[in-house]
Amino acid sequence: MDKYGLIGYPLKHSFSVGYFNEKFRSEGIDAEYVNFEIPDIKDFPEIISKTPDLYGLNVTIPYKQQVIPYLNELDADAAAIGAVNVIKITRQKGKVRLKGFNTDIIGFKQSIEPLLRPFHRKALILGTGGSSKAIYHGLKQFGIEGTYVSRTPREGQLTYQDLTPEIMDTHQVIVNCTPVGMYPKVDFAPEIPYDLLTPDHLLYDLLYNPNVTLFMKKGAARGAITKNGLEMLLLQGFAGWEIWQR
Repeated sequence: MDKYGLIGYPLKHSFSVGYFNEKFRSEGIDAEYVNFEIPDIKDFPEIISKTPDLYGLNVTIPYKQQVIPYLNELDADAAAIGAVNVIKITRQKGKVRLKGFNTDIIGFKQSIEPLLRPFHRKALILGTGGSSKAIYHGLKQFGIEGTYVSRTPREGQLTYQDLTPEIMDTHQVIVNCTPVGMYPKVDFAPEIPYDLLTPDHLLYDLLYNPNVTLFMKKGAARGAITKNGLEMLLLQGFAGWEIWQR
């Protein structure tokens, strides 16, 4: 039986294991999807060597960037982003090759595209982790200039205290790439000036648990368009499966 799986730590809130095993059952695919919860990326080679029937992996926090040195090759998007969330494992004549892909960018672009308007030219990207880099490059491909927002001051980034009325007025797409507001801490939201939001703003939250985050509620209260990350998750899952089947 072919195996596929997920590496990350922790994996308590993993969506992938249920999604893929249900897909395998419903479509009569002789395969199994398992979680590999590893406390250190140094444990990654052991997974590859001790699971000879493993042909594909998803990668989640905190290993989207840390896994790259262990791979033989990256596709163009993954190389540009500097983060991987899908690995295709090819085994031929005892040799193993690992190629990294980033389907976050595919899922995000397909999900947000119908909501974008011609006046959406600049975006605020909340957070600076692996997912945020995929979002930056996805927006760039739409001709939208992204700016990272972080709690820590760094050159080329804004902090939450830097979000002036002028910046909020010109940056009408806001994407939350942080875990702030995720279950069970549903009463929290990124500290942006929500009173400066308008119906021209689009708030996209990569979180999907809860279905409507406080970030989204506060945006909707000001008339902004809002969307969670569930569709993006599904779409990147479809894209990952297609990569494994090539």
